[in-house]
Formats: sequence, structure tokens, C-alpha cells
Amino acid sequence: MNVDRAEAPRVRLTWVQPEDLVGHELRQAAQDGRDAREIEERWYAAGGSPAPDRAGASEPPAPPRLRALADELLDELASLDSPLASDEPTDLDAIVAVCPHWPGPPGAGPAVGARTPSQDRQPAGRGRTPAVTPSRLHAAWLGRAAGCLLGKPVEKLPLTGIRALARAAGNWPLSTWFTAHGVPAELLAAHPWNRRSAPTSLAENIDGMPEDDDLNYPLIMLLLLQRHGRSFTTADLARLWLDELPAGRTFTAERIAYGNLLAGVEPPETARRRNPFREWIGAQIRADVHGWTRPGDPAGAAAQAHRDAVLTHTGNGVYGAMFTAAALAVAAGGESDVHGCLAAGLRVVPPHSRYARAVRLGIETARTEREFDAVVDRLHAVYADTHHWVHVLPNAALLAAALTHADGDFTRSIGNAVSGGWDTDSNGATAGSLAGLLAGTPDALPHHWTAPLKNRLATSVPGFDGAGFDTLAALTHQEALRP
Repeated sequence: MNVDRAEAPRVRLTWVQPEDLVGHELRQAAQDGRDAREIEERWYAAGGSPAPDRAGASEPPAPPRLRALADELLDELASLDSPLASDEPTDLDAIVAVCPHWPGPPGAGPAVGARTPSQDRQPAGRGRTPAVTPSRLHAAWLGRAAGCLLGKPVEKLPLTGIRALARAAGNWPLSTWFTAHGVPAELLAAHPWNRRSAPTSLAENIDGMPEDDDLNYPLIMLLLLQRHGRSFTTADLARLWLDELPAGRTFTAERIAYGNLLAGVEPPETARRRNPFREWIGAQIRADVHGWTRPGDPAGAAAQAHRDAVLTHTGNGVYGAMFTAAALAVAAGGESDVHGCLAAGLRVVPPHSRYARAVRLGIETARTEREFDAVVDRLHAVYADTHHWVHVLPNAALLAAALTHADGDFTRSIGNAVSGGWDTDSNGATAGSLAGLLAGTPDALPHHWTAPLKNRLATSVPGFDGAGFDTLAALTHQEALRP
């Protein structure tokens, strides 16, 4: 059989094509203050295209000459120095050194002076806050699942589409699941639900918690702690990914790092090599278990999250994981409200970094606007034209604003996080996790959010498919008690 190679079908993997990565790296260079004008001119003069706005891969595929140029330019872009590097280090010792209020050991409150990371890696001893309860962890797992599931059908949709679909169903501000019932057909055609999620995440279709990377990663981390304990290394995590995490279940920075591992690249270089997504939201969505299992120990949780994050991320991408882990650790200790948790998260983030500025902007905006729609509009005015919808900075600002404005209320926490657009399922998941911890028990969460989950989680992570959230809470509690 004579097959024309030019007509043969090609596999178009998302988030890995060199010709797509260049556009994302050019945008990241502009945000970092790196001068990439000459490289940008060469790329577009050769026929290169900007990065896809929403999808992970462009069509049609680039010809061989353009792909070869993309590989060359990615290496050149990586060699450019950022003027922001001193304010946004990735090394943990350097991060601690620039954080003037890095937290002290459990029970000691925030330290005024910086501590060394080695101090914060030590097991907590006398003065440790009481261990988090299985009931509180159960609420955290349920909250994470509910918030994620709420955001799944509108992931990738523009803000105008999210608002239109919810308002047409009489569900604005968001107080329950999205539905197609009562929504005009022309509106559904103009703003179609997320193709992969609609069959499992609209109100009329929910039957347990469907698989999602926002739940897969907490499971992977639970598995890592079971095997290696709190002393795990980044290399331990890398090996676990290769053994237990299907490559097709990874996206953006995680997919790049996975490919780098397969190519023999060692961490933390896996986060840097041709990875324009290294400051996106991926590490932030992996941080929950670090906080859940270090109650009252934000420094320990942040240091643990750092070892996880540097497999795939640098700078602000790493801070997202550390911030989230520290905030959740304080919530897990049960001794603060949502505002105290957010403040604790900021203590482990370099104060002059763009991440810290984003969180502060979200908090301040939420405090000054009575209506949350106005908060969202102001944040979109700052970030929408310059940052991809999966970048960590706009999502960090939105998450902080959503939680601040909700003031601990569970429904408003996840509703705010999802209604603001951008990475809807990830923001909903993190908001639900924190609000669930603060609620303290599953019974404190509204029944209409927890009942459709049916205490059942679908996943491709081995050993967990079909697991109940009560079982996951018990397993997580065991790790929280481990020395």
C-alpha cells in the first residue's frame, strides 16, 4: 500500500509542540522583563504564530524548518537574564532569606527574622498544635471535590459566557451547580460547555466525582507520603510520577517536566528546560496535602510544597504551591479564620514578587468592592490582556479575592472562585479545600454540594479509583500523625 507521507495523520499532543511553546515563552519573557524583541522578530519573520489562546496545540502543525527554528529560539530565550530574578528566587534558602516574617515552629507564631530552611524541615516537637481531625480532613476533601466539580463545565469559557449561562439558569451569583435546563439553545451554542466535562459535571449529569487532575495530584501526594514520609525528595516524586501517573493525565508544566524526565533530564532542571509554563498554576493545585498534613505548621508545609513544586515550576509558580500549603496548614490547625490563613500564606512568599502583589491586589480589591462582579472586573482589567488563563498570577489574585469576599462562607467561597473565570475548576478546588477545613466537619457543608458526590471518586491513580472521601480523609489523617 502506497501512502503519501504528507497526507498521513499526525498525533497532535497538546502543550508540547515547539512551535506553540515559543509564543508562550515570548509572553513569559515580556512578563519577566527579558528583552526578547530580536528573537520575536525572527520568529514572526519566519512565519511563526503566537501561542494558541485557549487550546494546547495549534493547527496546522508547523513545517520541519519552523519547528527546528522553534527549538533554537527556545534555547536562546532561556539564556536571557530577568531583571526580576533577585526579587523572585526559586531556591528555598534564598526564598526564606527574603521573607522577613517567615513563620516560626508550630505554636510559636510568626517569626520576625528569617529562619533557615533546615530548621523548618525538622519534625515538629513540643508546642505543636493539636493534630487535625479526620472529620476536618473529610470536609477538606469534599470541599476540594465540590469546588472542582462546580468549575469543570465552564473551564476555558470566557467570563462573559460563564455569566450568561449562569444567569440564564437563574443561578447568579452562583449558589448551585451549572445546568443546561432552561438555558436557550442559542446561548448554549454561543458558549458550549467544556467538551470533556459536561457529561459528568452539569447538575443533571453528576454521579459521583469524575476524574480530574485537581484531585489526581492530591492522591499522588498521599501515595508519596505513604511510601516516603515527610522526608521525600523531589527525585522520589519524579520516580513516583513515572511509575504511577499516566503521562496523558498531565498538562502544561507537568507535561513538559514529564517529557524532560523521559529524556533523562534531572530535577530541578526538569522545570526549566523548554518549559514556558513554569509560572502557571500547576504546582499550586498540587499543594493541598502538604498543608492538610502539617496542621499549624505553615513553614513546614511550605518547605514540603517547595520540594514538590520545583519538579515542574520556578519562581512565582513555586510560590503558588508554598502559599497554598501554608494557608491550608493554618486552616488545618483550626486556630484562624480565612483572613489569617491568607496572611500566613503571604509570609512564605517573597514580598516583592509578582505573586505577593497579586495576592495583595486580590485581598485589597475584595475589601473595597461590595459586589463580587466588580471585584472580578477589576482583576480582569489588570491581567486578562497580558496573562494566559492558566497562569498562576491572575488565578492567585482571583483566589485571594474570592476567599476574602466570602469571609469563610463555603458556598460563596467556591461560587466566587468559579464565577471569576480563568482556571475555574482549579480555583474552585483550592477555595473549597480551605473553606472545607474552616467549616470543620462534612455536616457543616451544604448538603446540595456533597450529596451528588456520593462519597465516590474516579481516578487513574492506582489504588484509589472508587475510593470514598471518608476513606481518603482517614488515610490523610494517618500521614498528618506521622512524625
